[in-house]
Amino acid sequence: MAREKKQKHKIERIRLKPGTLLAGRYEILERLGGGWEGEVYLVREKQVNIERTAKLFFPHRNVSDRTRRFYAKKLHKLRRCPIIIQYHTQETLDYKGVPVKFLVSEYVPGERLTQFIRRQPGNRLHPFQALHLLHALAEGIECIHRYREYHGDLHADNIVLQRHGLHFEPKVIDMFHWGSPNAENLQSDVIDLVHVFYEAVGGKKHYARQPQVVKNICCGLKKSFILKKFRNVRKLRQHLEELSW
Repeated sequence: MAREKKQKHKIERIRLKPGTLLAGRYEILERLGGGWEGEVYLVREKQVNIERTAKLFFPHRNVSDRTRRFYAKKLHKLRRCPIIIQYHTQETLDYKGVPVKFLVSEYVPGERLTQFIRRQPGNRLHPFQALHLLHALAEGIECIHRYREYHGDLHADNIVLQRHGLHFEPKVIDMFHWGSPNAENLQSDVIDLVHVFYEAVGGKKHYARQPQVVKNICCGLKKSFILKKFRNVRKLRQHLEELSW
């Protein structure tokens, strides 16, 4: 019986319709996406007419509310890092008789880095653009590391971009990683940043023809070479600021 009850509460799809009201306060505007943990919606807080995002956690991925509380605490701890989406509050939705917990955060207009790259000529960034992007990301991740935290899963789909002239204002999402902020996990962010840069300039297909300034950062994607050159994200940021063309 216990197993049957558990399976009954296993929700892997919600798909709420626009106009649905959450916790009596947040009106669903549209579904932004979904994944292993749950679904994300653009909502409007009705009393103040402010757009926010609501991340709904599938109950079997949020046992004892551990996942939601982890997210809330981590976002609050990093609230002074501009690259982090700001946490707002927590609420609960009754979905077909099952309590579904959700987290409300700021809404950041923009587009995923994946989409931005696809819109560029040749589906890649010019090295000059990519260097500006990498610097903005390195500054943001450096702030996270100063608080002894890390992302743990940086890739183009986890980066939301706003752009103003030459400048990129990135935000990182999906910071779900349970490990401790040890040296290996902090360095994993450095490796991921280099991979993001490598893919942004065209990946393997265009790597051989990249200028040396790009290859000096990518280091052939060899982890040992990257970490020898950039043992932390501060070293990567400093390297970008001292580049000679």
